[in-house]
Amino acid sequence: MSNHWTNPITRVRRNHALEHATLAILQQKGTRGVLGGISGPGGFWLFGNIDPTLLQEAVEEALQRLRRGEHRLAVSPNCGTNFAVPGALGALAAWVVMLLPGKQDFKSKLERLPLMMLLVTLVLILSRPLAKLVQERLVTDPNPGSMKVTAIMIYNRGGQTVQHIQTRH
Repeated sequence: MSNHWTNPITRVRRNHALEHATLAILQQKGTRGVLGGISGPGGFWLFGNIDPTLLQEAVEEALQRLRRGEHRLAVSPNCGTNFAVPGALGALAAWVVMLLPGKQDFKSKLERLPLMMLLVTLVLILSRPLAKLVQERLVTDPNPGSMKVTAIMIYNRGGQTVQHIQTRH
């Protein structure tokens, strides 16, 4: 089935899972340095200096392992979701504290700072499991379906290496 017929959100979620799995395998194989990525409907981008042969092997292994049901590879402790969910909920908690009834002058708002700090800290601690759940259920899909890796393009811009792994679903 072509990209045209597969839901673009599903493609992004599957590519995101493959991105995470690929990064996990690269790290298992000893790749170090700044690594990160971003996924889209046509594949994903990896940032960092990665040996091209090792990258090819890691992408293929990641796809095979996801197909075999190793869904834990799709969830990464370094995913931006783990920062975005607590950050958004912490901001919401701070906003709620500012909306509490009472005087709205600067001094009154400043007096709410300890409550805001306590509430935001609790939200950050308690939202960690929620972030993992959001990653598992919403932003990744560990079932690659008919996904195929069609190309791995490597770019070097200003000393920075970027890899584009293109997929078809």
